[in-house]
Amino acid sequence: MSSKFLSTFDKMPKTHVDIQQSGREYVGFATLPDQVHRKSVKKGFEFTLMVVGESGLGKSTLVNSLFLTDLYKERKELSADERIERTVDIKRNSIDIEEQGVRLRLTVVDTPGFGDSVNCSNSWKPIIDYIEDQFAQYYEDESGLNRKNIVDNRVHCCLYFISPYGHGLRPIDVGFMQRLHDKVNIVPVLAKADCLTPTEVRTLKERVMREIREQDINIYSFPDCDSDEDEDYKQQDKELKASVPFAVIGSNTVVEVGGKRVRGRLYPWGITEVENPKHCDFVKLRNMLIRTHMQDLKEVTRDLHYENYRLRRIQDETDNPDVKQERLNSIRKDSFATKEVSEKDRMLEEKEAELRKMQDMLLKMQAEMAKQQGASGSGSNMGSLADLATNNNAGSGDSESNMPEEMSDPNDSRSSTVEV
Repeated sequence: MSSKFLSTFDKMPKTHVDIQQSGREYVGFATLPDQVHRKSVKKGFEFTLMVVGESGLGKSTLVNSLFLTDLYKERKELSADERIERTVDIKRNSIDIEEQGVRLRLTVVDTPGFGDSVNCSNSWKPIIDYIEDQFAQYYEDESGLNRKNIVDNRVHCCLYFISPYGHGLRPIDVGFMQRLHDKVNIVPVLAKADCLTPTEVRTLKERVMREIREQDINIYSFPDCDSDEDEDYKQQDKELKASVPFAVIGSNTVVEVGGKRVRGRLYPWGITEVENPKHCDFVKLRNMLIRTHMQDLKEVTRDLHYENYRLRRIQDETDNPDVKQERLNSIRKDSFATKEVSEKDRMLEEKEAELRKMQDMLLKMQAEMAKQQGASGSGSNMGSLADLATNNNAGSGDSESNMPEEMSDPNDSRSSTVEV
């Protein structure tokens, strides 16, 4: 008997006893959470994370540190000339992660080239187009006839990296967040926090949050705790809210500190540990992003940002007849696509059609051969009959010539000759 079944079985008598003590019979719907849990684990989960920031702020290193994986194995460093001419690009990397039987399909969307050029006036446009395209694809799939296996590629969270070398938000930071705060959950991150002292980190955090409020930027808002939550969870939620923007350090190097091997950065004056809460907010960001608020990020994307996009699409289709007609044509196309057979069935049908064609050809050949044989047989029979008639005529001529004279009299009624 599996441990999963035993854990579920152990819970049932306790619920049964509790219900019996309350004077009611045990029905069994108290196991519904276990059923949902088993179904969700079997199906797996999807999460899409976008990282935005100028080059050199440690975006790739932080992502690898968060998920303990290497998503950028084939990345190559660009020269100075290539960086000058570089434009904003969108690169998707997907990986399947499994932990204690739970499967996660993680998609990281990187934006190399953002903020690297001299003129950054439209550097956020490719990012906006990508997010809108994912909403549009989900809208098309959701409105189609085949809704069973919809792949969710919508961006659930955007980590925006703020440079630690300035004195707050730059114009490109304000412009980006103002244009995307109603399309994606923005989580500001203060990159390379080991470049600053603790006092400088606190000062920069306060200034960034003040400028975000002054510019009316809506970053991701943590949900309030319920009254029945335990005190530890409430304290953790309070610390998370106070840590925004998260001052992080990323490192994939393992160093030894006091006999312990930890991930961190080694400097001449000491070591900064990635997972030490006294050194940075990496652990808090990881807890928020993965352990406590991943599902809430997905729900906010679905219920707020995607619904706003869906409302705009419906209004456009209502006001513009051409857009509505294009939408209807797309639905018809999807309906025809659902009626098509699979690739294997199509190949089998083609083989069967070829076999039927060959059988028809064989039948035609057999019919023609039979016809030719019949024609040759009738011709030989006609030839024998003609020979037979010739022989008979020749025989009759001889008999007439050999007849007695009185038998050949034309006036004789017994004559067998008939003139025609």
